[in-house]
Amino acid sequence: MSRRLAVLAGEALIEGKLQPATLEVSLESGRVTAIHPGLRPASDYPAPVWQLLDLSTSSDWLLPGLVDCHVHLNEPGRTEWEGFETGTRAAASGGVTTVIDMPLNAIPPTTTVANLDLKLKAAQGQCHVDVGFWGGIVPTNIDDLLPLVRRGVRGFKCFLIESGVEEFPCVTGEQVRAAMARLKDTESAVLFHAELGTPTTDHEQLRLQSELAQLDPRQYVTFLKTRPESFETSAIELVAQLQAEQPSVKTHIVHLSAASALPTIKLAKAAGLPMSVETCYHYLSLAAENVPEGRCEFKCCPPIREQANQDLLWSALKSGEIDFVVSDHSPCVQEMKLLSEGDFVKAWGGVGGLGLGLSLMWTEARRRGGISIQQIIDWLAFRPAHFARVDDQKGSLKVGGDADFILFDPTARFIVEKEHLVFKNKLSPYTSRELQGAVQQTYLRGQLVFDRARPEILSIARGRTLIA
Repeated sequence: MSRRLAVLAGEALIEGKLQPATLEVSLESGRVTAIHPGLRPASDYPAPVWQLLDLSTSSDWLLPGLVDCHVHLNEPGRTEWEGFETGTRAAASGGVTTVIDMPLNAIPPTTTVANLDLKLKAAQGQCHVDVGFWGGIVPTNIDDLLPLVRRGVRGFKCFLIESGVEEFPCVTGEQVRAAMARLKDTESAVLFHAELGTPTTDHEQLRLQSELAQLDPRQYVTFLKTRPESFETSAIELVAQLQAEQPSVKTHIVHLSAASALPTIKLAKAAGLPMSVETCYHYLSLAAENVPEGRCEFKCCPPIREQANQDLLWSALKSGEIDFVVSDHSPCVQEMKLLSEGDFVKAWGGVGGLGLGLSLMWTEARRRGGISIQQIIDWLAFRPAHFARVDDQKGSLKVGGDADFILFDPTARFIVEKEHLVFKNKLSPYTSRELQGAVQQTYLRGQLVFDRARPEILSIARGRTLIA
């Protein structure tokens, strides 16, 4: 059997430019061994020494595998919500070759080395793409942080508001200070779910409760009132303050939805503080005004906000104020979405969309104009790989890097159908939307792990856990 692969690509994204290129791959190591400009003759790569993937006449683009560093795989403990097998298969279907798993909503959460080991055991033999792990910061685990760093977690997430699951409680500013002091000599970033609580006075709480009692919970605007932009802006102001006290520790704002917080982020970055920020596909492609009555699959926290806010997020993404884009794939069982009641206030908050990100971004880019595939891959592959500290092997096509790549048809159009969704609970706000651009094939270390033409037969788990 051949242990080498040659890829002849008419349009490959190499060093930020679409251009003809020939890639040579060692299938033994799974790494790119050479990249030649232009198309070499197929005769240079005879069988059986070489496998040949000839895309010289194809209209598909050869792109790096994507890196999604905000995914909830939920196993063990809530595998009925999502799991390593179904979640990583969904990732592969959308060209994502690396995911970084969040420390919740698995039971137990990734807050100790023992808990991490349970997760690693659960992942064994199930992953279709490579999987790394974030640790968690909770009120009681400060002594577990450095052991988790040594074990190989990529950084630590915490909540400044209740997370929604009792085994992962939120932390106070003082607890964050202590954690940052403990992490100051490491490369680990502290990731913040940046919303700060409820109104601060009893009078404000009573006023809000009275107002909500008179509103229809089936209307999305009712839920929107429970998570105002001020929750995010006040939390991000606190993060900036904490980082100013401990400027050697990287901080990161996950799933930014409120554009009104951008000035604080801009000031922190201008002051030289190592703060980064992500937003999500749903904030860039969905708008509050268009959420149908009672359709709780649209509920997430922080909320999807108005179209004007979405436009500001896009401007910030293009200017570099927002660093990259993730899925925040956070599904649950259908019953928790309360579809029969349509109660936005009570339903579980989380969006299912793993595998659709590149198509969503390309569709929106075509609608808005002036956004290139190079920019999109920067936001979906290179920058998240750098943030998660896997860019030595992931996020771009380069000699010595993993041969993770995808074939993407920029002209293909398709309707998102429920039965075609690959993740476990097939409930998504994107169902019935027409998207442009489709991943045709996904390769992990030179091995085919997804083929749109025959998705049912590619069930071999080839992924690895990215851990020390």
